[in-house]
Formats: sequence, structure tokens, C-alpha cells
Amino acid sequence: MLLVYISAILTTGLWIISLFGFKDTSSGYTLAIAIILWFTCIFANFAEAIAEGRGKAQADSLRASKKDVEAHKIPSADRKEQITNVSSATLKKGDIVIVKAGEQIPGDGEVIEGAR
Repeated sequence: MLLVYISAILTTGLWIISLFGFKDTSSGYTLAIAIILWFTCIFANFAEAIAEGRGKAQADSLRASKKDVEAHKIPSADRKEQITNVSSATLKKGDIVIVKAGEQIPGDGEVIEGAR
């Protein structure tokens, strides 16, 4: 975009010079090119601002979803009926949890049983 910006400035300068009689093409053609380059710069800035706004909104959404999830901890894979509800922040390496369909996964881990 820097090159388009510089080209727009130079082309505008060439158009101004062509108004004083120093030209190799018509002044209208040079003006049309300068206008196209300026619109390209303007719309590129708008597009960048929109993309930045979307990125910030997605980051805010991720921060908002970073809530404490309830984990269904079990003592072992054999004793699935002994569920203890704990905070996901208290989970440690080696803890086994049950996650049902549609629930948030409380942390990183490895699937030991079920759909992989």
C-alpha cells in the first residue's frame, strides 16, 4: 500500500504539472489515474480498519468464553458412576474427567475411551 500511496502522490503531482502545460497525455487521463489510486488507498484503509475491528471482537469473545468450566471428575475409568463436580482450574495432570456431548471440554487432555 505504501507504493500505491506514493504513486497517488506522484500522479497527483503530475496532474498539477499538466495543468500548467507540461504534459505528455491529457490532463483528464492523469486525473482519472490519480483518483483511482486515491480511492484504492482510502478503501484499503477502510478494509484494514474493519479487519482490525473484527479481530478485536473475536479476541474479546474468546476472553469472555474463558470462564471456569465445571469438570466431572472420576477416580478411574472403571468407576464412571462416582462423579465429583470440580472446577476446571483445580484439575491436575493425570485426572480423569467425563465429557458428554455438547459440553465444554474443561482442559487439554487425551481421549482414553469413547470417540477419538
